[in-house]
Amino acid sequence: MPRLTDDPAGDPPSPASAWNIANALTVFRLALVPVFVYALFAGTGHERGLRVLAWAIFAVASITDRIDGDIARKRGLVTEFGKLADPIADKALIGAALIGLSILRDLPWWVTVVVLARELGVTLLRFWVIRHGVIPASRGGKVKTLLQSVATGLFVLLPIGGWVRPVAWTVMVAAIVVGLATGVDYVARALRLRRGARTTAVARSSS
Repeated sequence: MPRLTDDPAGDPPSPASAWNIANALTVFRLALVPVFVYALFAGTGHERGLRVLAWAIFAVASITDRIDGDIARKRGLVTEFGKLADPIADKALIGAALIGLSILRDLPWWVTVVVLARELGVTLLRFWVIRHGVIPASRGGKVKTLLQSVATGLFVLLPIGGWVRPVAWTVMVAAIVVGLATGVDYVARALRLRRGARTTAVARSSS
């Protein structure tokens, strides 16, 4: 499952070609989304073996999210394509998992709506201030991503039974709380960024 890393969205793009190993991993992760969905709904949708397979696909996709970011930064392969495609692949994976789990009645719809509304809100917020600067992921945001991925993976494993359900709910509630708290922080940071940009613009016009 994912670990905490820096956010490549905050890195300036390099002159590297878009055809590189980091972006290839991002595209691979995006390609795994329909494969994961197929495995999730295969059979009755609640067969243990198939759900373990779906979890394995989800885990591999989540791990590539960490690997491609590390490679992009360490090798100077941060590109505009990667900065655009990486969050799309992330949202597609987690969105497909949550919606799929809700359709299968393993996860209440209110959880899916709250999580995806937060993700959409932060994404729109970033676009709202993008001409003033980039809002990189905060440490709290990275903790949210880790908790969210672990919780979602555990819900995929629900048919195994036993300890999985209580642990999955504990981690998911923690992910929701951290997600909402960091969402408020993103709003505050966006407002400060816009306010700072306006102040700078006024200072320049009066000089």
